[in-house]
Amino acid sequence: MKNKKINKKSKIVAVFIGLICLGMTACGNAGEKDPASEAVDQSVISGKIQIAGSTSVQPLSEELAKAFMEKNSGLTIHVAGGGSGAGIKAAENKTADIGASSRELKSEEKSVKEVIIALDGIAVIVHKDNPLEDLPKEDIKKIFLGEMTDWAQVGNMSGPIRVYTREEGSGTRGAFEELILGKDAVGKELKIIETANVQNSTGAVRTAVAGDKNGIGYISIGSLNDEIKAVKVDKISATVENVKAGTYGISRPFIYMTKDEPSGAVKAYIEWVLSAEGQELVAKSFIPIN
Repeated sequence: MKNKKINKKSKIVAVFIGLICLGMTACGNAGEKDPASEAVDQSVISGKIQIAGSTSVQPLSEELAKAFMEKNSGLTIHVAGGGSGAGIKAAENKTADIGASSRELKSEEKSVKEVIIALDGIAVIVHKDNPLEDLPKEDIKKIFLGEMTDWAQVGNMSGPIRVYTREEGSGTRGAFEELILGKDAVGKELKIIETANVQNSTGAVRTAVAGDKNGIGYISIGSLNDEIKAVKVDKISATVENVKAGTYGISRPFIYMTKDEPSGAVKAYIEWVLSAEGQELVAKSFIPIN
């Protein structure tokens, strides 16, 4: 009888100890990351995001969106161009979740929330066989205003200078006009000569100059390749290092904009772009902000 009581007590103690161990195991794991739950957390972000605006920012947005969608299979991000002006309007009117601009916003455009996601420099480009190596800012200004019209005025070759530019509303054009042309004596913003050859994308300007020995244009430093030559500006090369150092004179921000404070998937995406992982991707072609 005594043995039966002991056995009964032993069973109760064993069950009690088992329950304690089970509780301790659950508590011990509470602060640890479970791979399965992590996978679920990563796939929580879903839905659709529309990004529209600057064609200079567009290739970067496409790369960032692709990487973020790979991490979040339930999310679709559409990236479109249209120019910085269109991107600002899209953010203002909420026709896109995120607007993209490759120039500083004007005071009258500040009704949107903005965040800088990268920095970029604008390179002045000529045909790769053009012997010109350097141009002062003042000469660049005169060329794009139509005050200098022959290469003999600035270099050791001759021939009519053919100017290539982006379309009105392009962030690259807006930044170039602001940084190079500036304003006249009465404060009016100066514009690129009307006879300039207008191209509707960064790639189109690059291709046009690559095929014209007398051509000159401007494109994002991130879009430079060996088809064209980037001239120095005031003896400073158009490089990422020089933009970071603040020594290269034609640089600009890449900006994302939303009408209201971002939330949900849009907030998650922008926060990821600004994270170390997102900025590492930015650094492949442009200049990270951190």
